[in-house]
Amino acid sequence: MATSQRMLRFVSVDKQMPDKRKAASRIADFQEIYAEFETARATEQAGRCSQCGVPFCQVHCPLHNNIPDWLMLTAQGRVEEAYEVAASTNTFPEICGRICPQDRLCEGNCVIEKGFESVTIGTVEKYVTDQAFQNGWVKPIKPPRELKKSIGIIGAGPGGLAAAAQLRRKGYRVHVDDRHDRVGGLMIYGIPNFKLEKPVVERRTRWLIEGGIEFTLDVEIGRDITLAELRRRHDAVLIATGVYKARDIQAPGVGLGGIVPALDYLIASNRVGLGDKVAAYDDGTLDAAAKHVVVIGGGDTAMDCVRTAVRQGAKSVKCLYRRDRQNMPGSQREVFHAEEEGVEFVWLAQPEAFLGDSRVKGVRAQRVHLGMPDATGRQVPQVIGDSHFTVEADLAITALGFDPEDLPVLFGEPKLDVTKWGTVKINHRTMETSLPGVYAAGDIVRGASLVVWAIRDGRDAAASIHRTLSQPQSASLKLAS
Repeated sequence: MATSQRMLRFVSVDKQMPDKRKAASRIADFQEIYAEFETARATEQAGRCSQCGVPFCQVHCPLHNNIPDWLMLTAQGRVEEAYEVAASTNTFPEICGRICPQDRLCEGNCVIEKGFESVTIGTVEKYVTDQAFQNGWVKPIKPPRELKKSIGIIGAGPGGLAAAAQLRRKGYRVHVDDRHDRVGGLMIYGIPNFKLEKPVVERRTRWLIEGGIEFTLDVEIGRDITLAELRRRHDAVLIATGVYKARDIQAPGVGLGGIVPALDYLIASNRVGLGDKVAAYDDGTLDAAAKHVVVIGGGDTAMDCVRTAVRQGAKSVKCLYRRDRQNMPGSQREVFHAEEEGVEFVWLAQPEAFLGDSRVKGVRAQRVHLGMPDATGRQVPQVIGDSHFTVEADLAITALGFDPEDLPVLFGEPKLDVTKWGTVKINHRTMETSLPGVYAAGDIVRGASLVVWAIRDGRDAAASIHRTLSQPQSASLKLAS
């Protein structure tokens, strides 16, 4: 079949996702909700791409993935080549294919979306990379030559790992330190299995180790080792710690038992799934079983929490959000999955107090209407007077976003400049911090964001570090310090 006949099939072939497990079945476990894409269906769906001259999908992808190219190769049955193209711009395509909010990024900007529905870009990306692993096409990193210079990376999340892979390809000795006991950051501990099964992350970790990247886990910078010592050990250091500190909610009763931050709740659930012993889960503190659960927030983390609570056997799960469905920051696809699984969304509702004696028994909220847009373009929530109502709650989970920890204090480096938001201040051309030879990337620079943006930042930081260290006149950080 000619290439032209394999492509532009959106006019004759409807959009199809892989088979999705029924809600009644999938809420009984934490497995991914979509089945594997059959080869025939994956190639058929890839062939729906219109091969447009200005691919908006690529423009709106933070990594600027060559999406039309690997869709065309998949449609032609050249899956190994499709993987090579996908992996050339994306360090972890199998992960992005699973967890990226494609409805807000590539698929949401597909030119055929209106009327014909978008190409299923994410599921084809997942299919291509899973096929690559199954067929042995994913080879360990093998640099053309070994360099004497070494790079230290703080944080084994997506940003740090993406930078590590790129720098190792250049031949640098790369050492990653992380305070957790597993590699992956939020990909391991923050994202539930039904979106990203942990063997997928562990498989990629083995690939990094086989490529020569070294890891030291359960080590905290500032407690077990100083940033100054890391600078003495390495020719450059990259800070890629992410942001973990939960934003507080200011309301009466916030100190009651049973009110927990989203990340504490998700980490406990993921650790249990990994086989760890978690005391706060075993004693019921972070277990939603047989409880009325209220999740406050409208982002992807809130969606992870409500869907986790359903799987833990909650009596009821409600999500309170102060804006409406159209203005929520989370993925619309995730909202749809949650509704299928029995989650009730209470839109245009703002919590004002937590009720109870020693433990939370309810959340009192007020109705909201959306006023005029502010400087960001978003409509401002305005409370409606005398509109109080109460939602029963045995467990209230706050998912209001994350802020950075005080890194200058944590690292013992007062000369490390931060912004007014507490994120690390960098030169955006070089990604270097106020400390010579120390770079930063990912959420610790841009604030809480998507995994795909962390990957982009990590790759950009690696390129900047390589440019600097490749210059003949560049001084080694070890010598400079």
